[in-house]
Amino acid sequence: MVIGPNICVRLLNHTCTSVFDIKRINKNYLMKKRYWAFALATLVFGGCAVLSILSMQTNKAIARPMETMNTDTALSRLYQFRINTLEGKSVTLEQYKGKKIVILNVASKCGFTPQYADWEKFYVAHQGSVVVLGFPCNDFGKQEPGTAGEISSFCQKNYGVTFPMFEKVAVKGNNKAPLYQWLTDPTLNGWNEQEPSWNFCKYVVDENGKLTHFFGSNVKPDNAQFLQAMGM
Repeated sequence: MVIGPNICVRLLNHTCTSVFDIKRINKNYLMKKRYWAFALATLVFGGCAVLSILSMQTNKAIARPMETMNTDTALSRLYQFRINTLEGKSVTLEQYKGKKIVILNVASKCGFTPQYADWEKFYVAHQGSVVVLGFPCNDFGKQEPGTAGEISSFCQKNYGVTFPMFEKVAVKGNNKAPLYQWLTDPTLNGWNEQEPSWNFCKYVVDENGKLTHFFGSNVKPDNAQFLQAMGM
């Protein structure tokens, strides 16, 4: 069989076109591969950055500057507040005068909820000189949707909580409870403006009603900085 020149030309053109098509396909594949590699790297980097920020927030520890310790007034002390317990009884925080106070914003459906057990153990061990106060809060991820009765039952049934628990409050925003306004306004407490960044943030108040420290959600009672703040 003799192949004419026209057929040879067509075969050559087809071969060249195929080669060019393969090169174009390979180029597109490499471009897509590089794009997805870049997208994946960006996602991983972004995720690591977010995790780093969250870690910084949840492990945050802030101490009161020494130069502000002698600038307090009656308004910069905790004892001015009357608040309602989880059972609806109005009480004054002055009853805790002479003790160190740890104030927690708590939630029943949070990853930090197991800390109830840690703070109950701490409270029982030191209740002669320390009191832990729990304030249910639904501000973060809607993780405390329950009623007062449901919250009380949950705490007792799952963690045997005996430290004082109070009515659900807002800890940030326009409806922030007066106590948390005081805890987060330096013109009221003398120095601190740090709001809770998530559930189970801690504020430490000394025996004289002065706010002395803030700790993030991830800080537990065995944390070295926390124990130092408590004088232990």
